[in-house]
Amino acid sequence: MEQETVLVLFDRYADMVYRVALSYLRSPQEAEDVVQTVFLKLLEGGITVYPGKERAFLTKITINHCKNLLSTARKHETIVLDEAVLLTQPEDRDIFLAIMELPEKYRAVVSLHCIEGYSFREISEFLHIGVSAVSMRLHRAKGILKEQIGRV
Repeated sequence: MEQETVLVLFDRYADMVYRVALSYLRSPQEAEDVVQTVFLKLLEGGITVYPGKERAFLTKITINHCKNLLSTARKHETIVLDEAVLLTQPEDRDIFLAIMELPEKYRAVVSLHCIEGYSFREISEFLHIGVSAVSMRLHRAKGILKEQIGRV
């Protein structure tokens, strides 16, 4: 892929790739590394991104890369997020922290649906699960979040 095209995609989608990576990895530094890796893959490998499908394609690459990182380096310890990453409004910060405390399978669905705006069908394709599983995970995540935010 041409450098100019990758730069345009970077300008348009780097923040989205970062947020998806952060929702998986919970580490701002690792999420930044994923952003670099995803766009370097576009530069280096003869990958074709179809017009109009860029966002979905980059999301899929990001999710797969994050899953690979997690499977090779099984993380058992939660890394505290930098204050600079957190949202500026206190109520948003509490919600964001509560989302980050969710188990990975729920956190991914909440992030992709509520923050990134993907449909259940799109999420099911990204995560290789059924649409009903996406719906159930989102429902359970909302229940967990209600409990967590209620105790804050």
